[in-house]
Amino acid sequence: MESSAPAYGRWFDLAQVSALSQELGDPSSLATVRQTAFESFLALPIEPDPLYKKYAYFRGADLTGVSPLSGGGPVGTPRLTPDLLRIVHDGSGTRVEFPEPLRTAGVKVRALPEILRSGDESVAAFLQGIDFKGKRIDKFEALTTAFMNRGVDIEVPDHCPVPVRIQDITIFSRPQEALSVRRHLRAGADSRVVFSEEVYSTGEPTGQRFYGSIIRAETAASARLAYVTVHAPDEQVVASYSRSGTVGPNSQLAWVSAGYGGFRTRSRNYSDIVGNGGDLSDLQSFYGDRQQAYDSYVQITHIGTDTHGQSITRGVFRDESRGVSRGMARIEKEARKTISYLSEHAMLLSRGARSDTIPVLEILCRDVKATHSSSVAPVDPERVFYLESRGIERQQAVRMISEGFLSYVMDRAPIVGLRDLLYPHLTTRWEGRPLTWTDGGYPALPALELLGVESGDEWRFDTKLR
Repeated sequence: MESSAPAYGRWFDLAQVSALSQELGDPSSLATVRQTAFESFLALPIEPDPLYKKYAYFRGADLTGVSPLSGGGPVGTPRLTPDLLRIVHDGSGTRVEFPEPLRTAGVKVRALPEILRSGDESVAAFLQGIDFKGKRIDKFEALTTAFMNRGVDIEVPDHCPVPVRIQDITIFSRPQEALSVRRHLRAGADSRVVFSEEVYSTGEPTGQRFYGSIIRAETAASARLAYVTVHAPDEQVVASYSRSGTVGPNSQLAWVSAGYGGFRTRSRNYSDIVGNGGDLSDLQSFYGDRQQAYDSYVQITHIGTDTHGQSITRGVFRDESRGVSRGMARIEKEARKTISYLSEHAMLLSRGARSDTIPVLEILCRDVKATHSSSVAPVDPERVFYLESRGIERQQAVRMISEGFLSYVMDRAPIVGLRDLLYPHLTTRWEGRPLTWTDGGYPALPALELLGVESGDEWRFDTKLR
């Protein structure tokens, strides 16, 4: 790993933010937000908590010369399947492919240009949740806000008559490109929504690039929302994810993340279970090799009564890759009958690899059940020996054990066959090949279905906790 710390203050200047604001035609309110966000990016530390500063693996990142301004033509995409709402972000802007059945069902979609044309009130609603004085603001979330050049607002109506499948794809195609996307998603009462955020690159990378993602998701009463993230750009992309979710009464929200690419990836998930009977699942898996580093923080706050929350993180790291996962489950004073579970485990396949797992419980109510588990260890030699005794070569045995270790997460996702759908991605990365976005070789996910909707099975979480 690089020994020198990143020079954040020399990467960008305010003139870039002003140029972006002028290019997009920002209203004055948004221009002010951008400037404040950029100043916060310069002022905030990479890790505000002194206890965790040593875990901030951003050494080697250098975004000097990276620009958020638009340029280049649209990147090719596969043929659109019926009933799939597709959103594509690339150098040319944002394209929305909106099937008529979902439009007829009352689903509403607005891209950033339309939001900016709708006036200050619309912009303020889209930017809701930004708090530069709050505890949750992060250095790279501030940068994502300052460089916001793509965005989409999606509203699924109450009692939507059809399940909604949304595919949001971001594709890097230019050198020193910055794509910063803000998303707002509301799943109406009794709705069923599957959203996939997928990040890829085309061709060979030239220098580092930046991907910023901010998502604010809300589930109304009895809604089900599964938000799947596939992070698979080239290994020169520095990425920041900031996800916030509000879980309503008797509704279910699942964050499902699979990390395969990128150079430095930073993820911050904040989920508030405010409705009685709410259910939250945060499922993350990472595969790292060479110089990759993943930094993940999950916070689940139980506010309503009779709520259930779980965070399960698994990482496999080889070569000189790094991983850190921190989980926090907070149970408020009135959150009775809460069940909360944190599980953070990592497997190291090389002496140079490293990972840290740090679960924390903060319990303010007695009538609850809260547990956690964590471990960091090399592959179990007894399991390797068992497979070798059955005629399997050592390298293949290690691979089988590692794949099974990661599949533990995807098997618990509320998506039909998600492990099998993502297995080609893991195979490609395991074999040292990039997941390149090219004509005729699109790695985008196929159709996804919620368990308990099309499949007939119940929405699955870890039944051992029930």
